[in-house]
Amino acid sequence: MRRLVTFVVTLLVGTVPAAANVVVTVDKSTQHMTVAVDGTPRYNFVVSTGRAGFGTPNGRYHPERLARTYFSRKYYNSPMPHSIFFHGGYAIHGSYEISHLGGPASHGCIRLHPSNAAELYALVQREGASNTTIVVTGSNPSGHHAETRRHERSYGEEAGASYYQQPPAYQQAPAYSYPRSYAPYGYGQPEFPYSRGW
Repeated sequence: MRRLVTFVVTLLVGTVPAAANVVVTVDKSTQHMTVAVDGTPRYNFVVSTGRAGFGTPNGRYHPERLARTYFSRKYYNSPMPHSIFFHGGYAIHGSYEISHLGGPASHGCIRLHPSNAAELYALVQREGASNTTIVVTGSNPSGHHAETRRHERSYGEEAGASYYQQPPAYQQAPAYSYPRSYAPYGYGQPEFPYSRGW
C-alpha cells in the first residue's frame, strides 16, 4: 500500500507543469519594458518612469506583493490598477494618464497602459512572484531634458492631455459695481445713496 501511495504522489507531482522564469526589464533611458518568459521575448511595452526629482531606483528585484486594485495613500489617492510592488512603495502598475507614457512622469513607480498592466499582472500571478525578476536599468531624467523629450513626442492627442485635466473656466468673475436698484427711475432710491451720509 505504501508503494502505491508513493507512486500516485510521484505521478501527481510529475504532472504539475513547472513554473516559467519571467524576467521584466525596464530601461529608463528608452522608457520601454521587455518581458521574457523562459528566455523568449513575449512583450515590449512603453512605460513611464520617475520624473526629475522622483527617480525610479535601478536594481534587480523580485515582486514583494501584488494588488489588483490599489490607491496611493501618498499621492492623492491615485488609482494604481494591477500593482506589482517590487521595492517598498515602488510598483509597476497601470496608469490612466496614457498621454504621458513614453516619457518620465511618475513619482518613481513604473507606469503602464492599463491593459498592459493587466497582462503583466496575470503573468506574474500565474508564474509566481518567486519566479519573476524585475531589472531596472538606465538613467533618471534631469530637469529640462526630461520635459523637452516628453513634449517632442506625438501620441495622436494634444500635448499634456490626460483624464485628470481641470475643466476650463466658462466665465470670469464679474467686476465690482455699485449696488443698483431695479425700481423705476425716481421711485424710492436716490441717484447716489452713499453721498448724503446715510
